[in-house]
Amino acid sequence: MTAHISVIIPTLNSEKNLPTCLPSLMEGLTAGLIRELIVTDGGSSDATCKIADDVGAVVLTGPASRGGQLRRGAEVAKGKWLLVLHSDTHLERGWAQAVSDHLEADGGPAYFRLRFRAKGMMPAWVAGWANLRSMLFGLPYGDQGLLVPVEDYRRAGGYPDQPLMEDVALVRALDRKPVALDAHAVTSADRYARNGWLRRGMRNIWTFGRYMAGADPERLAQAYRR
Repeated sequence: MTAHISVIIPTLNSEKNLPTCLPSLMEGLTAGLIRELIVTDGGSSDATCKIADDVGAVVLTGPASRGGQLRRGAEVAKGKWLLVLHSDTHLERGWAQAVSDHLEADGGPAYFRLRFRAKGMMPAWVAGWANLRSMLFGLPYGDQGLLVPVEDYRRAGGYPDQPLMEDVALVRALDRKPVALDAHAVTSADRYARNGWLRRGMRNIWTFGRYMAGADPERLAQAYRR
């Protein structure tokens, strides 16, 4: 398999997350899938950029806006495919084979099935809802990871420079509906643990609904952070 994939990870003070995220990419490197790793940082004050530089990543810096950070990363990517992954997410063992099969089948945009690094009914319920939403409406969130051909990405106009819902904006603009890969992206449950699973889940649904109704992403991001 030719190394066609540019992995893009947006970061902001992510030194605690990268040691879990980055090792999960090794099987893709061993399988010959990954051409480059691009870490696009929003002004970290910790060791994030050093960790990225130490593993040989291309490190970009600029204003903190996840959409803008991802857009900068995509602009310098040299691969035929982009694999966008959040720094607090890691790919579960076996993902490289699922991606290889998808690429060999000439598949289009795709995402990973979501799982949380937590056990219990609520983590399973929230992840189940996210996976159902993605399947029914073709709207995966960024913490599920997104695998997209560069040509599709460019036709969609790329990521908008906005701090929230940049993932939804891009996926809605794609001319092909993303499909689920037979592999999991496992993401941090820290925010849910702090805020409560039900409260955080309802807040996410409310934010999504407001965005779809036309609310300004900047204002949504301010409310989301509060």
